[in-house]
Amino acid sequence: MTKSAYHHGDLARALVTAALARVEESGAEALSTRELAQSLGVSHGAPYRHFADRDALLAAVAARGFEDLVAVYERALAGLGDGRARLRAATRAFFDFAIGRPHLRRLMFESDFLSRTPPPAVLIPPANASYRLLWRAVEGAYPGADAAEIKIRTVIMVSTSHGFLSLDNAGRFQPFMYEPLTHEEMVAAVLRALEEPRWGV
Repeated sequence: MTKSAYHHGDLARALVTAALARVEESGAEALSTRELAQSLGVSHGAPYRHFADRDALLAAVAARGFEDLVAVYERALAGLGDGRARLRAATRAFFDFAIGRPHLRRLMFESDFLSRTPPPAVLIPPANASYRLLWRAVEGAYPGADAAEIKIRTVIMVSTSHGFLSLDNAGRFQPFMYEPLTHEEMVAAVLRALEEPRWGV
């Protein structure tokens, strides 16, 4: 698409799509708005007509990630089986998403976007929706639990998932720490622990 071919909104979407591809390939640190504009055939200043700065563009990329995660959870919750089966499906689908898209997961969950006051507005709806869907999955798996138990179970699941994924992505699990298990078996063991919790509240 040439410079003159972009309509209002098209360039914004194209920038987010191109930035997402760059983040997934090399991480958020590698994103250059100048290079992005050049790759799309627009002026170096064009991205700033849609995004205040590079940070705002990255927030939009993170929002796209949360939108994708919402779709992941919705598919899992629409699946067959009882509440426990759907929670297992949601947990496994999240791990597939996170392991398959590690740079995006890090931008979504390890950047400071969601802890800002206020957070970027573009992030709030999809991030909240993804968490509420996970909450719903936990609620469906434990129909007799009250609101406090559902919340703490969800918090523990999220903490365990992201703690493991962050350490694994950083290469902190050396082979001597989990052999004779393979790496895949270690991941499967973590998933089993998430699916069959032993904690109390």
